[in-house]
Amino acid sequence: MASQEKIGVVGAGLMGREIALVFALAGHEVLLCDRTEESLALAMGRLGEILEKGVARGFYKADETGAALKRIATTTDLGRFKDRNFVTEAVFEREEVKAEVFVKLDGICPPACVIATNTSTIPISVLASHVSPTRRANFIGTHYFSPVSRMKLVEVMPGFDTSPATLELAMRLCRAVGKTPIAIKDVPGFAVNRLLHVLMIEAVRLVEEGVATPEDIDTACKLGLGHPMGPFELMDATTSSLCLQAQEIMHEAYGERFRPRPLLKQRVRAGLVGGRGKPGWRTPRSS
Repeated sequence: MASQEKIGVVGAGLMGREIALVFALAGHEVLLCDRTEESLALAMGRLGEILEKGVARGFYKADETGAALKRIATTTDLGRFKDRNFVTEAVFEREEVKAEVFVKLDGICPPACVIATNTSTIPISVLASHVSPTRRANFIGTHYFSPVSRMKLVEVMPGFDTSPATLELAMRLCRAVGKTPIAIKDVPGFAVNRLLHVLMIEAVRLVEEGVATPEDIDTACKLGLGHPMGPFELMDATTSSLCLQAQEIMHEAYGERFRPRPLLKQRVRAGLVGGRGKPGWRTPRSS
């Protein structure tokens, strides 16, 4: 790839909008797509807030943030992806939702365009089955971590049919936008989530048994293990519903060690999932 490429991102939520941002900050022209203009306007507003706070904290220079936002164009029309070189899908973490996007992209994007998925748990070869056999050499997983604008790691997973050239390109492009990529075998949950959810499951079990509170377990993980966030803070940030979904996928793949705890399932059914402005483990319910 050249130094500046035409990048596409599908999904303007928490992950997609910040993936678009890191490419734009690196000088790439980005087209960000979502279903509604309202979602896109919200995403761009949120990116403006991130950049403003980043300048105040010394993460970015003021003169580069305005230019970066101007490099991000928005659209509700996937048909505009016909000139993209590298497209990242970052929609809801369900195979059927992602499959719908891949079928459309496969028919729109140029043959040489690489399609990357930001899935956190679904095997890449499963998702690649939703594009044509000729496209699968150019299909790969790139799992970013939240917040994407700050977290350096990207897990890069080739599928069964991903070409070595596509893997090399994805690794190089991640490095070019300031990330640290690691190559991971295509298995459910990959590496980081398999480690993380074992910790989360045991943390919920400790609360079920009355051993400690969510607040104290978070403190223990931060001060005793050196983690920047405790497991309950992290579940609130990413939502307990997404965590439950990931554990169900890995439970199906690996068996008993990833069985979601009853308390987590109960809280999700009760709507105590966390997320921005919503009650979770650490966020109190409104009176």
